[in-house]
Amino acid sequence: MQQDKTAGTSFLTERGVRFSVHRYEYDPAGTLIGMQAASAIGEDPSFVFKTLMVRVDREKPVCLIAPAAGKVNLKQVAALFGGRNARMIPAAEAEELTGFQVGGISPFGQKTQVPVVIDAAASSKDYIYVNAGARGLVVKIAPDDARSALDATLAPISSPQPGWESN
Repeated sequence: MQQDKTAGTSFLTERGVRFSVHRYEYDPAGTLIGMQAASAIGEDPSFVFKTLMVRVDREKPVCLIAPAAGKVNLKQVAALFGGRNARMIPAAEAEELTGFQVGGISPFGQKTQVPVVIDAAASSKDYIYVNAGARGLVVKIAPDDARSALDATLAPISSPQPGWESN
């Protein structure tokens, strides 16, 4: 049985942040983990955010929190940090950096604290779902609480994927 206590939930609890934990059946063979989570918890995908780890100009690691149904603009991310490009960090390196397994990477409680950017789309929501630090586990949290706990930047870093717009 999966535990609800993770480094991510401990991080939020220690900071007095209000959140609730939601489990879902994680499919290790699946793709589009954020969309999988939205379907499994019965939530509109526009409320479910994925956690991505990127490196700006091959130097600076950055954590992104973006809509599951969105496509991140890596050039915009690089520009936020005065860089020319940003690339996804390979899975093994992301796991080493964060202390979480791919499919369960949370922005909360990472082993190595890196800058965090939350997509501006979160600001229009009362709540968002973000990975809690384990596969098949998300937290429901107010976007302002997530931003404050992470000292995150809020910026427009993604656009909706065609056909995945919320209803």
